Amino acid sequence: MTGHHAPDDTVQLHRALTRLRDSTRLPLTFGGPVGADQRLRLSEFSGEHRGAMRGVALRVGLGLGGKVVARRRPMVLNDYVSAEGISHDYDRFIKVEDLRAMVAVPVTVRRTVRGVLYGAIRSAVPLGDRIVQSVHDAARDLEQDLAVHDEIARRLDGFAEQLNAAEQPRKGPGGRQWELIRESYAELRLLRHDLADEQLRHRLDSACDKLGRACAATAPAGPAPVLSARETDVLACVALGWTNPEVAADLGIAVETVKGYLRGAMRKLHSHSRLEAVVNARRLGLLP
Repeated sequence: MTGHHAPDDTVQLHRALTRLRDSTRLPLTFGGPVGADQRLRLSEFSGEHRGAMRGVALRVGLGLGGKVVARRRPMVLNDYVSAEGISHDYDRFIKVEDLRAMVAVPVTVRRTVRGVLYGAIRSAVPLGDRIVQSVHDAARDLEQDLAVHDEIARRLDGFAEQLNAAEQPRKGPGGRQWELIRESYAELRLLRHDLADEQLRHRLDSACDKLGRACAATAPAGPAPVLSARETDVLACVALGWTNPEVAADLGIAVETVKGYLRGAMRKLHSHSRLEAVVNARRLGLLP
């Protein structure tokens, strides 16, 4: 199954290709997203190239990339030009770039091929297991990044309804709904640190800030204290009743580091306990 890629898959693809080239020293890594028409569009490049392949749309099943999309499995060619296992519809572009040995790996998220990563050299020699494995690993890492991106985008879409409910004067959600909102808020903040897409991260931050302000008990008399992202993360987890070790495990940091962030938040909020810090943060619109 192939499908329409998210608008910013290309951002993630380009970042993955750049990292791949840096780690392997391949002369060229490239690739692109698979669109709603099931064509693989070569749009992202890292390394020296003449631009012959940029914008080329590969039909499913044709060429190396098209066959990888159709089979949903990696392929390695020691010499693209003489390879018998692929069609040669796109040889003219490959020859302009003088590419020979090549590996292509699909990027698959929830059984949907979202893109393809290539690594290539300009000699007809085996690429070697290390190079092939590196491209494979880069594709797996990208799949994880895209899955996280998708999950955050999905949750943000669902967050809109909660925001609308919270913004209704005196018609906010009830007790159980508040619990769900606070759980969603904490989960989104935890996911934020796995998110490489700056645009989606900004959207997430804006939604969290908006929810906090909408849920504030009263408008603050003066400027609210500014908590760091990590202080807010820790406080959001504490608000759910989590222990310091539980917060540390989810954030991937040491327990002592959690305590440090918590002390910082308590100091800024003029609080003497964890509970008081949460109450004050909610009153000031820093937490839902």
